[in-house]
Amino acid sequence: QVQLVESGGGLVQAGASLRLSCAASGRTFIRYAMGWFRQAPGKEREFVAAINWSGGRTYYGDSVKGRFTITRASAENTVYLQMNSLKPEDTAVYYCAAQLRYSDYVPSADFDSWGQGIQVTVSS
Repeated sequence: QVQLVESGGGLVQAGASLRLSCAASGRTFIRYAMGWFRQAPGKEREFVAAINWSGGRTYYGDSVKGRFTITRASAENTVYLQMNSLKPEDTAVYYCAAQLRYSDYVPSADFDSWGQGIQVTVSS
């Protein structure tokens, strides 16, 4: 298993930027795909972004394309989510997750490990 801890959330105004971090421990970091999800109150969990083991392939949900960027720093065992041009509808709890059985993101497969989540609030 792998343990994931998110940080970097908070309250910002619309149009601002925020960077989330997810620190991983417990298993060789470079071997698996990572992703970010979010869940707003009363809504289903939504896919935000994913990245393959090397960082060479990235995937984004339609609502964040062009505004969010996912990267990973293997030396730091950390994956990042840079969020620009934030909107009030981006307000949610953001979760980091690991797809331990795959080196590249597989949309139909489950994510095996999840962080505890971190709140991002965007005011209008």
